[in-house]
Amino acid sequence: MVYFGVNNSPINTPFSFKSTMNPIQVSCLLLFHQGKILATQRGTAMDLAGYWEFPGGKVEAGESPENSLIREIREELSIDIRICRALTPVLHAYPTKLIQLIPFLGSWQGGNMKLTEHAQSQWLNKEDLVFLNWAPADIPIVHELESNWEDFLAIN
Repeated sequence: MVYFGVNNSPINTPFSFKSTMNPIQVSCLLLFHQGKILATQRGTAMDLAGYWEFPGGKVEAGESPENSLIREIREELSIDIRICRALTPVLHAYPTKLIQLIPFLGSWQGGNMKLTEHAQSQWLNKEDLVFLNWAPADIPIVHELESNWEDFLAIN
């Protein structure tokens, strides 16, 4: 697991500060389609409005991160997915909360994409990733994606 602090600087453990906070588990999807990756921009009613992220959401009590992601993607994008592979989780400390972001590679299985919570979406080439204003917790995942683009693309 990779641990990051409020300014995206690495920290040694999740308990370097704010040690009384329990991490909120959040799953997210890296979805390739026609050689591009999906990014979504957080809507105005969401925390971190305007930032870009890989879509997903909170893992509910009694739910696995994989099942959470399938549910969240149905709710947020109106599509069905298949989980292909887990990637490196990220523990990120925001000023008021600690989240464990659990990324998965997935494939689009059916449905027509319709955004229900996000302001917009974009299909990106590898070289386009650097141009978006990513949510801080997603940045380590962007770096892992950049480093492993061809391998991840081949999995789908």
